[in-house]
Amino acid sequence: MYEKFGQFINGKWQKSFSGETYSVINPATEEVIGKASKANKEDIDLCLKSAEKGFNIWRNTSPWERSKVIRKISELMRKKNDILAKWLTLEVGKPLKEGSGEANGAADIFEWSSEEAKRIYGETLQGRSPDTRIQVSYQPVGVVAALVPWNFPITLASRKISTALSAGCSVIVKPDVITPGSVMELVDICNEAGVPPGVVNLLSGDPAYISDQLLSSDIIKKVSITGSTRVGKLILKKAADKVQRVTMELSGHSPFIVFEDADIDKVTDIAIFAKFRNNGQVCISPSRFYIHEKKKDAFTKMMVEKTKKLKIGNGMEQDTILGPLTTKKRLEEVEALVEVTKNEGATVLSGGKKPAGFNKGYFYEPTVFDNVKDDFTIMKQEPFGPLVPILSFKHFDEVVKRANNNDLGLASYVYTNNLEKAHKASELMETGTVAVNTGVVALPEAPFGGIKQTGYGREGGSMAIKDYLNVKYTHLGLK
Repeated sequence: MYEKFGQFINGKWQKSFSGETYSVINPATEEVIGKASKANKEDIDLCLKSAEKGFNIWRNTSPWERSKVIRKISELMRKKNDILAKWLTLEVGKPLKEGSGEANGAADIFEWSSEEAKRIYGETLQGRSPDTRIQVSYQPVGVVAALVPWNFPITLASRKISTALSAGCSVIVKPDVITPGSVMELVDICNEAGVPPGVVNLLSGDPAYISDQLLSSDIIKKVSITGSTRVGKLILKKAADKVQRVTMELSGHSPFIVFEDADIDKVTDIAIFAKFRNNGQVCISPSRFYIHEKKKDAFTKMMVEKTKKLKIGNGMEQDTILGPLTTKKRLEEVEALVEVTKNEGATVLSGGKKPAGFNKGYFYEPTVFDNVKDDFTIMKQEPFGPLVPILSFKHFDEVVKRANNNDLGLASYVYTNNLEKAHKASELMETGTVAVNTGVVALPEAPFGGIKQTGYGREGGSMAIKDYLNVKYTHLGLK
């Protein structure tokens, strides 16, 4: 599976200098998919030099030419949707249909970024005297280190690569060892689309080692990371040594608030979609369910009924809704959190165990809890799995305060037919994104990111490209 890939440096796939490899596991079967190339210091040094040369080429490529190449990437991604989807199923475990949706969404990201390349606007101001002008322009920041996690490898790599390219930057992509092939296929598409050698590079191997080497280099001018808050803090401390620009989208623990006037049938459908996409291994997955006391019983009953109907299986099977968790470690952590939640006094209404008949694979039943309290571990620790803790509330101010009582602030969900309540709740939520009466949050044309310990910076929308640009101010005397 990985023989045609390796390290992507200066426009070519190559084996690592050491020839070392690591095994990649299929989470549905626990079998080895293949062995991927493992980079060492020589590979990293060569890659840095490649990216530095690539930057000098790409920064001098006109925005219109950059735009054409980036759009070509999006077109090729759509043509190769089935290939990208298969990689996501094999490595992440998500169903083929879900993988296809991720690949299409990632193509949309490149399409959006292709248009942004032509819209890097500067400005000119009248000076303090008739013969002076104040000019403001934007220039690409330099070589970007793009650190990509395993849960949405194609989407998250696309956000970083496409924005860097639209700004005129070169980029070194580091996929997780869990999902290298998904990102390798994407980088191969970039090459096929005509990205010049050295502009997009890839290093495969130990994430901590590669990240440390990249951030130690003077060549890297910006870091973009999607990952846990713990890892983000380590990256930030390392980047501080070189005063490297950092965009961070870290952990989330999203409240899902349902007011008394909401349509419970519709809201539970949204909850199922938002919660169980990628089996809950989503940074914006709703993970704290606050249901008004008048609707809690109805919501809970319907949620259990609908959850029990979700088909668990290998993502390669067409009717599968829930694939496995992606790693054995993730499965063990979910199992441990379920036991902790039960011991703290919660009641398991459905799920809470491995599904019957699955002797292989990291499968786990979607699990709904009742009798949960705000001080339970599951309300403080991001579940990152198919777990649904349900709580009730009485008053608006009460639930807003409880929902905001968390160090993380990525996404929140609000459901009500009252326009005033919807606006007020949205404004008061201490999160970077809010979904009101919908389950969709991340879109290419919208600024995506969080506040508090979820990080800073935005991906998507017209704001994203600014994080990849330096501001240049010139005070110009005409005489």
